[in-house]
Amino acid sequence: MTILIIAEHDGASIKPATLNVVSAAQQIGGEIHLLVAGHQAQVAASAAASIAGIARVLLADAPQLVGELAENLAQTVLSIAGTYSHLLVSATAFGKNLMPRIAAKLDVAQISEITAVHGADTFDRPIYAGNAIATVRSRDAVKAITVRATAFTPVSAQGGNASIERIDAAADSGKSTFVSRNETALDRPELTSARVIVSGGRGLGSDENFARVLEPLADRLQAALGASRAAVDAGYVPNDLQVGQTGKIVAPQLYIAVGISGAIQHVAGMKDSKIIVAINKDAEAPIFGVADYAIVGDLFSIVPELVAALA
Repeated sequence: MTILIIAEHDGASIKPATLNVVSAAQQIGGEIHLLVAGHQAQVAASAAASIAGIARVLLADAPQLVGELAENLAQTVLSIAGTYSHLLVSATAFGKNLMPRIAAKLDVAQISEITAVHGADTFDRPIYAGNAIATVRSRDAVKAITVRATAFTPVSAQGGNASIERIDAAADSGKSTFVSRNETALDRPELTSARVIVSGGRGLGSDENFARVLEPLADRLQAALGASRAAVDAGYVPNDLQVGQTGKIVAPQLYIAVGISGAIQHVAGMKDSKIIVAINKDAEAPIFGVADYAIVGDLFSIVPELVAALA
């Protein structure tokens, strides 16, 4: 039994979520190979070879793989998929874009966002916005799986010594072309990998209040900033900060929810956080049902007091 993980990378390094996928693959068992596909991705392949638990790194480097477009990348994965029992990728935007195409081409049922491994063919996955956990068993010859990274402890990015093998990339499908990518420069930890997250909701009232009230607390805690869907829809912050079922799934060591009522779609994205602190003036707010610590009161008074106490 051999497992292939499709690595998410930026050409120079492997994205942290891939380390969680390796952890899930180790629980399945068998030899683990990591595919690094892209253009001028040799540095990323070298970084992949250092990941603990990887037996072999496959490097597909070609101009048609620039930007890791799903249409071309899927064809490269399919060209080698027959030699593997499992295909794994993180359940990020990258994986959610790629794996359904691979599964459809293989004519197998995708197993989405697994959170636990019970065996080589049996997995847990959340359903109904995380309110229930389904245990599924697959009889497909090749199992196409996306992994909820927050459910697995990442392996070390160092300590491995895998061999690197170049493979041929599939021909350009002609269905899409990479034009450009505009990335937001972050001066805070990335939301999905942060140890501490400070999230704000509609209770903040405006984008000015979001910045004035939450940013000092996030700065003091060296935390990432998050938001509820209501705050994003109201225009307080861009949608890349949204935490929830339709946003990003997070599980930091500390999650501070400020002015967030606790709608089910938001709770589904953060309830696995180790410690949850909720600040809300409504003592009946649903967020208190998942919080470890609840502070009932005016966030515009409480948050500055917290910042002062942390000075």
